[in-house]
Parts: sequence; C-alpha cells; structure tokens
Amino acid sequence: MTFIDTPFASADAYVDFLSAQDVPVLHRTVQEFGALAAHDSTGGRQVAAVVIADPLMTLKVLTTLQARRGPKQNHDITTIERAIMMMGVTPFFEAFSRLGTVEERLAAHPQALVGVLRTIGRARRAAHLARDWAILRHDLDVDEITVAALLMDAVEIMCWTFAPAMTQRVFEMQRANRWLRRSDAQRSVFGVTAHQIQEGLVRAWKLPELLVTLMDAGQAGNPRVRNVLLANAVARHLQSGWDNDALPDDIAELSELVHLSPELLLARLGAPAEDLHRFFPPAT
Repeated sequence: MTFIDTPFASADAYVDFLSAQDVPVLHRTVQEFGALAAHDSTGGRQVAAVVIADPLMTLKVLTTLQARRGPKQNHDITTIERAIMMMGVTPFFEAFSRLGTVEERLAAHPQALVGVLRTIGRARRAAHLARDWAILRHDLDVDEITVAALLMDAVEIMCWTFAPAMTQRVFEMQRANRWLRRSDAQRSVFGVTAHQIQEGLVRAWKLPELLVTLMDAGQAGNPRVRNVLLANAVARHLQSGWDNDALPDDIAELSELVHLSPELLLARLGAPAEDLHRFFPPAT
C-alpha cells in the first residue's frame, strides 16, 4: 500500500495524490451494506442512514455521483438520500460492491487506526450537532447542513488514512504542547495546513458548490455556514473535555445563532453540572 512518508513540495502535490486515491470506508459500512443488499425491501432511506454514518462513504458517494454526472443534470445533488434516489438502490449496491476498508489499510498502523476512528467519531458528533441546530434555526434543508458538517474533517481523516506516521507526529506535537495551534503543527510536519489541502481537494473532488460554500470559513457571515463551523468547533473542543477553554465562547456564539439561552443550550448538550459555572460570570 502507498503511504505519504515524507512531506510533499506543495499543497497542490497533496491534492493530486489524495484525489487520485480510492477512498476506503469503514468495515462496519461494508457489513451493513451486505445485510441491506440481501433484502428486496431495502429502501433508499435505509441505505442513506448507513452512508451518512461514515464520512468516507459519504464522500465516496458524492464524488462518484459527480464523476457520473451527465450533461442533462443541471442541478447539484447535495444530500445522500437524493444521491441514492438518483442512482437507484440496486445500481447503488452494484456500484459499491467492492469496497476497501480503513481497517484493512491501517492494519499495520494501529495508532493511526485509533486516530482515524476518533476523528470519524468527532465528525459524526459534529453532524449530529449541526443537524440539531439547523432544526432549531428552521433551516430550509437540514440534510445539507448535516452532510457539510460531516465532511468538515474529511482531509484530516484522509491524512490519517494515507499519511499515518506524519499525522501521528502532528497529534503527538499537540499532545505535548496543548497551546500549539493545530495549523502550526501541521505546517511543521506536512509543510502545509489541512485547510490548504482541503481548499484544493474539494475542487478536485468536484463536490457540489453549495457544500463547498457551507464548509468555507471565509463565508462565516452566512448563518448556515456558521452552523456548520460551530458544530465542527464544538465537537473538536468537546473531544478534550468540558474544561476546554474555547467552549464558553462557542456557547455564547451558538446562543446568538440559534436564539436559545446558554442555559438551555448546555442542558441540550448534556453539560455536566460541575462544569456549568465555567459558562457564566460570577454574580456581583
């Protein structure tokens, strides 16, 4: 198997390499597809639920659909359920009958496998949070928000999968120095940041323009984009615990976005009672 073991010369070089790879998926996804394909009654919604639980499979579906896009398709498909409806359930299973898995690819890199599974878990949490907040905001299409939030960490997942040793070094640098910015650690090891790679990859993958916009931090003035970005930030900060210093600012910004009090938001998020004092100034 081919892995990136030494830094490339530019972000474009990483984009060229990663965009040419056959994206593996979770072993669990392959198992669940096998079970669903065995039943004639399986519908698109059931298949979509399995896909959206796996950021890599979600990416694979969207990029495959874009690659097969015909001249008569004049609109983007931005949700997984619509993508499966477009393909049809039986053709879907035929198209994805032979899938490589992350577990197979990283069999010799157990620490990287743990890293990628943790990142996938964080992406799922971000997607769940983004969906919940989109519902609170009465967003016109919560599924689009869900997909965008799920894919925000796609490049980090790809780096764990295709550059496991280098990504492990980034993780170890941050673990040794909690004040080290993630982008600085990435630049030290990769020569570029994950954001720089992502900017090129979303274009190389030809992801729908709406999803690209929803993942663009430069468009944070758009409430839908803020929804996605905040979900990603909160999921990342919660990964280190409720004592993360950035969470009070996240909650304050989220309260403004969804028009819900910090108290109700924290209850909705399941914040432990012993940590609530960190989110409110002391009474004077």
